[in-house]
Order: sequence, then structure tokens, then C-alpha cells
Amino acid sequence: MSFELTILGSNSAAPAHSRHQSAQLLRVENQTFLIDCGEGTQMQISRYRLKLNRLNHIFISHLHGDHFLGLVGLLSTLHLRNRTDDLYIFGPSGLNDIITLHMKYTETVLGYKVHFTSLDPINSEVLVDNEHVNVSSIPLDHRIPCTGFLFREKIKYLKLKKTNNLKLLTSEEISSLKSGHDVMGQNGKVKLAVSDYTESPRKTRTYAYCSDTRYNESILPFIKSVDLLYHESTFLNDHKQRAYDTFHSTAHQAASIASKAQVKKLILGHFSIRYKDLDPLLSEAAEVFPNSHLAVEGQRVSIEY
Repeated sequence: MSFELTILGSNSAAPAHSRHQSAQLLRVENQTFLIDCGEGTQMQISRYRLKLNRLNHIFISHLHGDHFLGLVGLLSTLHLRNRTDDLYIFGPSGLNDIITLHMKYTETVLGYKVHFTSLDPINSEVLVDNEHVNVSSIPLDHRIPCTGFLFREKIKYLKLKKTNNLKLLTSEEISSLKSGHDVMGQNGKVKLAVSDYTESPRKTRTYAYCSDTRYNESILPFIKSVDLLYHESTFLNDHKQRAYDTFHSTAHQAASIASKAQVKKLILGHFSIRYKDLDPLLSEAAEVFPNSHLAVEGQRVSIEY
């Protein structure tokens, strides 16, 4: 089962130094999730030959332009490609009004239905819960309401232990055990226990996206021990006060969060246009959290079993 992140944009504020504004695609099994949609996102999707036929969910962290100004164009392109499947958009209050206003004055009637869910910037909530993945929100500390997202893979089937008793089971009983359900007898008691017939499930894979935010340890419980963490790192630590004043973080602070949350791997992004060379940001983070990496556009990061 695939669990792969593609970086589409890694800059803050404006495109510069051949870097684009915030956007990522996460593929889990046969589902594709778009996370933020800065200007030029659909061009990046085309550039890296990514397919949108399985894109059904879009998550927008907040209403600063570098995180959503590519959205209306993308929606229009999906319409021109004769999309008919429903599309689910999760974003801050007001985003639906922005989309509706654009469609009104361009006299565009989308050929597919858009389901919009307004995010709660204060409390974490479950946004998506299907057979492949659970997606929940992460409240962040930014100048305007801003939300991060936690993606947690689900195990669909358990692996059966090698045992001769399997020959005595019906296909329905085997299916139930593989799905993680005990088989009940007619007396209402457990006839076949999942723990007796299946191996311990592998650890589920997790990805946390922490968009624009000040250094804030309140997010630690949400991202504890995740396999992959994206945390904004707009500035170097010599601009720590600037980061605080603009509700952003430094590379050092992002690494500190990663270390305290005991995550497996950190990706730095949302770089200020003042930095053409990003190596100093990586060096600063690596001193605190060695497994730190830069968000490189076009790079695909897979989380293996």
C-alpha cells in the first residue's frame, strides 16, 4: 500500500528562486489528497506528471494567498476536463464564499458537486474517516485562523497466522478475522478470537502537515511519534523575533518541535524569499534534529512499512 508525499511548492509569500508557493500531494493507496494550493499548483501538477483523477479531497490551511490562490483555477480546470465526481474541500470559514463569488462573476457552473466543510481553528476534529485513512485537524498559532492536518493510515486487512485450523474455517469467518473482527458463536460468546488467528498488525504510517505557525508546543500531543512531519521554517534563528512578530517559525524551532515530539523525519518548508541558498536552514535544523530535510519541489517522499 503506497503512502507517498510529493512536494509541489515550498516557498512563503511569493514565488522566487525557482520555488513556488505552498502545495503538496499525498497519495494513500488509490486516493490522492491535495494539501494547500498556492498560485501555480496546477502547473506543478502538470510538470511532475501527477494525475488528478483520484483527487477527491482538498485541504486548505488558511486564507493567506500563498496557500489558496491556485484553488479556483484548479477547480475550473477540473470542470473543463469534464469531472463529474464529487469533490470535498476542507478550509477556513470564508473560503466557500470566495469560491462562490468567483464562480458567480465568471458565470461558471461546475459540472461536479463541491462539498465544503468549514474548519474549527481552535479544536481538533476528524475530517475524513474511510477504509484507507483518517484525517484530523491540528490547531495552529498564526495571525489568522490556521489549521494543520494529520493523516493516519488504516490497516484494512490483518495477516493470518499459519495454522491448520484455517482449513476448518469458512470464507466468511476468515474474512471477518482479517478485517479485525472476532467471530461470534450462536451462544453470543467469542468463537474465534482475532488474536488467535492473526499476526500483530504492522504500525500504521502517519504524516503531519503543520502550516504557518509560531513555535507552539501545544501541537506536540497531535504529532507525537509521527513518521513524517512537515513544519514551516520561514526564517533562520537570527530572525527569531521577526518570526515571532509575523507568527512564523525558524528552522531551529521547527527542529525543536520535531525533537520534542519524537517524530521520525522532519521536512522543512515555507521558506522566506530572502533565502536563495537553503543550506543554512538545513544546517541549523540538523544541529537540533539530525533527520531534517528540505522540501524540494518535485521530490517524492515515501513512508515505507
